[in-house]
Amino acid sequence: MHLVPAERAHHTTIDDHRACAAIEALGDPEQVAAWAARFALLGDPHRLAMLLCISGAGPISVTDLALATGMNATAVSQALRLLRAAGVVTGTRDGRVIRYQLADDTLRPLIALAAPAPADRGAGGGVGGGVGGGVGGEAQQADAI
Repeated sequence: MHLVPAERAHHTTIDDHRACAAIEALGDPEQVAAWAARFALLGDPHRLAMLLCISGAGPISVTDLALATGMNATAVSQALRLLRAAGVVTGTRDGRVIRYQLADDTLRPLIALAAPAPADRGAGGGVGGGVGGGVGGEAQQADAI
């Protein structure tokens, strides 16, 4: 029980070695909180759709993101403001246009897992259509049944 913090030393345990292994796997609570915040950003279908588009297309404008996701430009701008504040995306000015790209490389593998398979690409239709298979994945679930 060498990893159990002093304030929890009086708690009972079934398997000491598993408790210690679990504490070791948990790691730094601040890191856990940081990852939870990243997952929260990915938990919104519209933000995830935008991140899929940014990841797949490279630097992209608000107008093009709005077209690709089926969202209006104001909603895209608001979501980008949140993603920028979280350090997930950055914008680069190109004349009067700002193009957005991923800034948090730790999210790339997660976004790649959420991307449609090559055969699924090209369906189009925005967040409720081709991007990610529908809000909440209903279309994918229906096909799997």
